[in-house]
Amino acid sequence: MKVVLLAGGFGSRISEESQFKPKPMIEIGGMPILWHIMKEYAYYGHTEFIICAGYKQEYIKEWFANYFLHNSDITFDYRNGKNEMVVHQTNMEPWKVTVVDTGYNTMTGGRIKRIQKYVGNEPFLMTYGDGVCDVEIDKLIEFHKSHGKLATLTAVKMAQDKGVLDIENGAVRAFREKNMADGAPINAGYMVLEPQVFDLLDGDSCVFEKVALTQLAEQGQLMSYVHTGFWQCMDNIREKNMLEKLLAEDKASWKRWERSIPNLEYRNRMTKGE
Repeated sequence: MKVVLLAGGFGSRISEESQFKPKPMIEIGGMPILWHIMKEYAYYGHTEFIICAGYKQEYIKEWFANYFLHNSDITFDYRNGKNEMVVHQTNMEPWKVTVVDTGYNTMTGGRIKRIQKYVGNEPFLMTYGDGVCDVEIDKLIEFHKSHGKLATLTAVKMAQDKGVLDIENGAVRAFREKNMADGAPINAGYMVLEPQVFDLLDGDSCVFEKVALTQLAEQGQLMSYVHTGFWQCMDNIREKNMLEKLLAEDKASWKRWERSIPNLEYRNRMTKGE
């Protein structure tokens, strides 16, 4: 299946980094979080990607334009007035990547509608470009096919950090720390969508979550695949640092590939100019 990645937002809550690049291109472990998401899908054999770009979309295009160069052994030969480049070997993944400028201020639904012609009349995978997850994509797709509905989203419960009070007539009868069971499931992305979903989208101002998902739910056409493993978005610097730490300590459950991760202590020293 083709994989649609939403990567056009402003990332205002992590403006320390997003003022220079799109949020999905902010690096964790030395590579953009968008790349981590693509590696997740590729692990399960899904290697054709359609990126819905917007804010600073040229950054994404330039990054992928240079990706082959940066992952190859190359000789540049300028002798005798020549300008030749010889590629000796490359470590490139066998991916097909389409980067689409879906507009600067376009909402999520509008972005998805704009890439309809690249998806065609077939089911597709879709997620947000700022969250990593260790959901088993093959089982997610199997679940989607089993129920025959138009859409499946991955639902997760986030751990809560506030205490829970049992109150009766103003008196606190019990207190305990919150756990994951107290929270309502949230939309984690990692969706499987049928092409009929495009019919619910209209115009750049269309918000996918408020329009398409709401209508699908009302029609009984939206199912949830409950994931009890790891999921984490990167909305702020604290969450970015948390993901960096997991990678540096080799505890990143979404990382199912082999690639050296920069030493976190060394990177921090370099950032401080030591």
